[in-house]
Amino acid sequence: MIDIKFIRENTDAVRRAIEVKRVACDLDRLLAVDQDRRDAQAEADKLRGELKELSAQIGHYKNPKSKWFQDQLARGRTADELKREGESIQAQTGDIKTRIKDLEDRERGIAEAFNELMLTVPQVPSTSTPVGATDADNVEVRRWGEPRQFEFEPLDHVELGTKLGIIDIERGVKLAGTRNYLLRGAGSMLHHAVLRLAMDTIVGRGFEPVTVPVLVRDEMMVGTGYFPGGEEQAYRCERDAKSLVGTAEVSLTAMYGDEILDAEQLPIKLAAVSTCFRREAGAAGKDTHGLYRIHFFDKVEQVVLCHADDTEGEKHHHEIIANAEAVLQALALPYRLMQVCTGDMGQGKVEMYDIETWMPSRGGYGETHSASRFGDFQARRLNLRYKDAETKKNVFCHTLNNTVIASPRILIAILEQYQNADGTVTVPPALRAYMGGMEKIGP
Repeated sequence: MIDIKFIRENTDAVRRAIEVKRVACDLDRLLAVDQDRRDAQAEADKLRGELKELSAQIGHYKNPKSKWFQDQLARGRTADELKREGESIQAQTGDIKTRIKDLEDRERGIAEAFNELMLTVPQVPSTSTPVGATDADNVEVRRWGEPRQFEFEPLDHVELGTKLGIIDIERGVKLAGTRNYLLRGAGSMLHHAVLRLAMDTIVGRGFEPVTVPVLVRDEMMVGTGYFPGGEEQAYRCERDAKSLVGTAEVSLTAMYGDEILDAEQLPIKLAAVSTCFRREAGAAGKDTHGLYRIHFFDKVEQVVLCHADDTEGEKHHHEIIANAEAVLQALALPYRLMQVCTGDMGQGKVEMYDIETWMPSRGGYGETHSASRFGDFQARRLNLRYKDAETKKNVFCHTLNNTVIASPRILIAILEQYQNADGTVTVPPALRAYMGGMEKIGP
């Protein structure tokens, strides 16, 4: 979550972020609850101080042999008088303890409301992020490659895959319902070849490969910013308070949660290939054809944990974008880089870019990658820190992530752009070594 001190000191900026990100957040109520929380804490601290002082006094009254007690007697005070005074102070401490307990009960209720509200506060976007409401307001940064001009009427990936026997949507639906599929034979080989190319590329660029759980505790979903708000998109195992991840980002980013790293360990660069699960709630009728919007897929994800420095974060952001571009360029797939606007980027992101790859059947570019910079948003939720080498203070890390490749969505672009007039598909040269030297899919 965002630092409450930052929110107090930059209320206008946070209010603006709520507006441009189109996030449901009651900032005025949060600030009021925060003031109640601080007032209750201050009052409780004051009472604890009074209790400590009175408790120290009671000790004198209870020990008739103490120097203090004897001095009081020497001044003409009687033992009964001191006893009554001590009992009065004892009663005062009892009243104060009751008031402290009532305040602590009140503080717990306030803290619960405070934490719930804090989880709704959005990260303030970078000044370079375009302001907009939907993906229609995203801004194109650059393009790479030229879409293929066909000399024949091309088929879409479903027609191609069905005729070649490498995509079986009908039996996938029979097994698991809508938005499911089977990849068979060379289709499955192509899928795994893409993932292996991506993993080899990212590991070759200095990222540590990690095999991660895909069923995680709900705390990890909260920590990475997917809960609250994304519960309807997740496949949840409520009985176990766990959820299937929609991306390995969750596991990779959360693996160092509640730890204090050495500054010298940073940046930590991690990559994982995992199956991802998404309910696609609310997406009925949207991109339903074929393999574009489905319930499960495999993805190679890259995550960076770095120092709390925006300049360093920006450098890593462009680095992880370049890593994904390297894979697309190796596959010779035309794409464009889009800077995502405020209304399309999500609650926790400082800055976000999408890569959209050309898909002939869509007559345009389809999103295949998302690269996000979070600042300390996720790290605060995860309590992920490092010890600053100079100040020796514990500082929240900055986190970033990006898709390296996601399949089978990327197969749409590969199959459609590498198809031949005879219905076969040429295997991209970069994938042939992963497919036993296969150069063509088809008879």
